[in-house]
Amino acid sequence: MTKILVVDDEPQILRALRVNLAARHYEVAVAADGGSGLREAAEWHPDLVVLDLGLPDMDGIDVIHGLRGWTKVPIVVLSGRAGSADKIEALDAGADDYVTKPFGIDEFLARIRAVARRATVHEAELASIEIGDHTVDLTRKTVSPGIRLTPTEWHILEILLRNPGKLIPQRYLLAEVWGSKHVKETHYLRQYMAQLRKKLERDPAHPRHLITEPGMGYRYTP
Repeated sequence: MTKILVVDDEPQILRALRVNLAARHYEVAVAADGGSGLREAAEWHPDLVVLDLGLPDMDGIDVIHGLRGWTKVPIVVLSGRAGSADKIEALDAGADDYVTKPFGIDEFLARIRAVARRATVHEAELASIEIGDHTVDLTRKTVSPGIRLTPTEWHILEILLRNPGKLIPQRYLLAEVWGSKHVKETHYLRQYMAQLRKKLERDPAHPRHLITEPGMGYRYTP
């Protein structure tokens, strides 16, 4: 079942979308502000995000940037801002589509289906990622043959694998995995990265895929 997160501060919009999406067999979660939306996305890992730009605690553009820092989940903006500049800014920030309020539910659902279809190819790629002698399937949360990862190891690995080649800063990983109060606890990352390399790399002492950038962060190299 496709999981959709709706981030909007209008209760009537949340209710309407929850009812219409659930009726079409989507699994739905909702958030009324940007901070809650980012936390829900990190914990629930939706397949698609519907996002309002006019949120009470932060601008929706900042939410897009926050999501794009670690995930390529499709984002459909649903906003009362109809100006072309707003649309361009949202799409440049990483949104996949833009629907203006008021909107027709049939057109909106068609946009959702179209964006979800385009994301299917990317999800297929995430189902078969080679690291050393192992195949990681992020969609099923499995590593073959027969490797078990802890929830924390999965969280770190997923952030890295969803951003191939990109440097992920230490502070970002610490905040995402352990919370903002732990951004200086770099020994956490060293310990867990060592565990991941031991489980996945052919030569953990000389990793080819899970790379440390000293003093900066970590990178997954395909």
